[in-house]
Amino acid sequence: MATAIEQKTFQSKKTNLFIILSGLFLTNAILAEIIGVKIFSGEMTLGIEPVGWKIFGDYILDFNLTAGAVIWPVVFITTDIINEYFGKKGVRKISFITAFFIAYIFLVISVVTVLPPAAFWLEVNTPDAEGNPFNINNAFNMIFRQGLGIIIGSLTAFLLGQLIDVYVFQKLRKITGPKMIWLRATGSTLVSQLIDSFVVLGIAFYIFGNWSWAQVASVAIINYVYKFSVAILLTPLLYLGHYLIDKYLGKEVSEALTQEAASDTSFL
Repeated sequence: MATAIEQKTFQSKKTNLFIILSGLFLTNAILAEIIGVKIFSGEMTLGIEPVGWKIFGDYILDFNLTAGAVIWPVVFITTDIINEYFGKKGVRKISFITAFFIAYIFLVISVVTVLPPAAFWLEVNTPDAEGNPFNINNAFNMIFRQGLGIIIGSLTAFLLGQLIDVYVFQKLRKITGPKMIWLRATGSTLVSQLIDSFVVLGIAFYIFGNWSWAQVASVAIINYVYKFSVAILLTPLLYLGHYLIDKYLGKEVSEALTQEAASDTSFL
């Protein structure tokens, strides 16, 4: 009877943990995709003037980032924790589920943006602070609607980045064992986000858009430097997450999960 109860407790804790981590992953990944349409100035956020560096010829480079990059590091941390306790299968499962819901959200948005607006809704339009006419329906469409290239680029980069991340993470874990969490977390992020940063911009703005390769490379480098730097700075949160999870699961359950997760190091 005791063994059956212990097994039930183990499965319950394992399921609860995966649901919580999946919820964090899914929410932040989808939210990052939706708010990613806004580009903000990193320099002005810090109260300094844009740097205006010249790179790849005469292209002017400033530290401009998508708003989605603000919360994307949370996805990094959650990915690494899921990878640690649930392995490749766990990361693949939540990644494909998330990709499906991202595609579903874009589909719904593309439908609702073509619905004819109600007359009284349009009547709430008022001039902006400078007296320019404001169209609330046009503003809604411009904010929420994203081009096909951006959707394809973001989904491709997301799935490819996740597969590469889990593969590199498990390979490093095979070398380091249960120790050196920071190495496999930052190492996997270093590789996966390099691919992710270039793929999403390359598909969205070079293949489907009118950006030059120099512009793609410049913006991708800035995004990559930001994502990787923040991932390193948030390493203490990764250790805090491990501590809280180990405390919740218990030593034996935690070790059993991590050993099972580390057994599969194949790419697919």
